[in-house]
Amino acid sequence: MTYQARFPAPFAVLGIMTDGTALTGLDFLPPGTPVLAPQDVISRQVCSQLQAYLADPLFCFDLPLALHGTVFQSRVWQALRQIPSGSTQSYGELANRLHTAPRAVGQACGANPIPVIIPCHRVLARDGLGGFMNSTSGDPLAIKRWLLQHERRQPA
Repeated sequence: MTYQARFPAPFAVLGIMTDGTALTGLDFLPPGTPVLAPQDVISRQVCSQLQAYLADPLFCFDLPLALHGTVFQSRVWQALRQIPSGSTQSYGELANRLHTAPRAVGQACGANPIPVIIPCHRVLARDGLGGFMNSTSGDPLAIKRWLLQHERRQPA
């Protein structure tokens, strides 16, 4: 995978992919992965805005995005961006809003190429945390818990 930046966060190193004009992907890399300074203007903006989000959980991302998904996935990803920081919705609530099934919403969340910026971590199961990044255990859920806890804090 070619990254235009690798940004250190408290929960992972974030591998940032751009096409030179927009953010195209964000991967969670293991802690300790070597950091890479931004290689283009967009990755510099992404790193700057990620730093702002880590300092202030109410920060709203404003980045050019190049998303490649189905029409349905795009609808779900747009709906995710409207869930405010510090808030959550269940897969069922989001499915009702979009007139679809909770499992379909979960699959679209799992296909999200830009987690954190498109906040799929804010979607929970009816009876608990739910999954994250197509996983129901391990490091992905620890990252989801960290992000949710971070967003419950007020900015310093």
